Amino acid sequence: MADRIALLITITIFLILIDLYIYRAISSIRPQWKSLHFPYIWWTYSILLILSVFISIFYNIKFMLRTFILVLFFITSISKIFIIPFLVVDDLRRVFIWIKQKLFPKTPTETTQPIDSNPPITRSEFLIKAGVLMATIPIASLTYGTVSGAYDYQIKRRTLYLPNLPRAFDGIKVGQISDIHSGSFYNRKAVQGGVDLLLKEKSDMIFFTGDLVNNFASEMHDYQDIFSKVKAPLGVFSVLGNHDYGDYYFGKGPSVAKAKSLADVKTTHKNMGWNLLVNENRRLRVDGEEIAIIGIENWGAGRFPKYGRMDLAVLGTEDAPVKLLLSHDPSHWRAQVLPKYPQIDVMFSGHTHGMQFGVMTDKMQWSPIQYIYKEWAGLYQEQQQQLYVNVGYGFLGYPGRVGILPEITIFELKQGKA
Repeated sequence: MADRIALLITITIFLILIDLYIYRAISSIRPQWKSLHFPYIWWTYSILLILSVFISIFYNIKFMLRTFILVLFFITSISKIFIIPFLVVDDLRRVFIWIKQKLFPKTPTETTQPIDSNPPITRSEFLIKAGVLMATIPIASLTYGTVSGAYDYQIKRRTLYLPNLPRAFDGIKVGQISDIHSGSFYNRKAVQGGVDLLLKEKSDMIFFTGDLVNNFASEMHDYQDIFSKVKAPLGVFSVLGNHDYGDYYFGKGPSVAKAKSLADVKTTHKNMGWNLLVNENRRLRVDGEEIAIIGIENWGAGRFPKYGRMDLAVLGTEDAPVKLLLSHDPSHWRAQVLPKYPQIDVMFSGHTHGMQFGVMTDKMQWSPIQYIYKEWAGLYQEQQQQLYVNVGYGFLGYPGRVGILPEITIFELKQGKA
């Protein structure tokens, strides 16, 4: 706890220094503001916002109030990040001019320049105003993303061609959702609307690829009844994601509270009627023909935990003509599945959220997350193996989405070359 407090104090001092830097720059282009209420408004807002973040972290306040505080802090911080480069450029320009004047001082002359009654805007004023204008872009887009994007569920349709698909499974519809993150929700009606969209598709089976909660099993209490309605004739199959283990709250070491929360998460899957696959598989039979549904615990190639055991999960699936793998983290595909498990036909993942920010159209997709994950959204293929990354049903941290909207994926399985 002492380390946590020390870290927060350090961050607070850093934020105040940034505030001071921006305040001095903005004040320099409008000196008259100092005699008005601008300083009081600026510093009251900044200090109250920082104090509110401390309160939301250390005290049990209402979820909606905590969400409002964190959203306001997030949007404010992003806006400041946008303006700082302009201020740095202006300061570097000033330093360059100062050095130049010291090295090459001007000789005084008797001539004077005529006074312009409408002097042009100075470079400093231009840069600062440009920075302020740029800072309004994240304010507008992130506010819109919070109001409009968080629950704007999009149905995406994909056809998966599988050369060894049994005839009985040709044309089967598979629904996928991922990353519910129930601890972030604040609108039950909107969440129900997304589930209704999924159910209208009448999928033959449904996959959920991890992260049911943020930290605690109790986060599902208000939403278990909604997701219990997610049913399909051939079953709902699910796996755990990195957040389901409670590592980010309880720490990575073992504890009684952490073990109980994980057990309760697993019980929640069972209570909803979902088939939670924990390093295991199910043989799915239709008209005498079978495919294998394989599910493993979280396995991340980077800093995320490797709880998954593919060696256990694939046992008994050797003769299955098609093997579909549910694995939360898409980095698992390139790191382990491709080099060691060529028998896996398709892997279904989530985890990235598309960073909840970017551009996604039929012709292009971009998000900052692509600089971290090579496979981060949509369908990928190498040789005969495929990977699909769903950008998530819920949200985490920033309670909204800009450009990368919440996704419900509907697949049609077809016989044919991948």
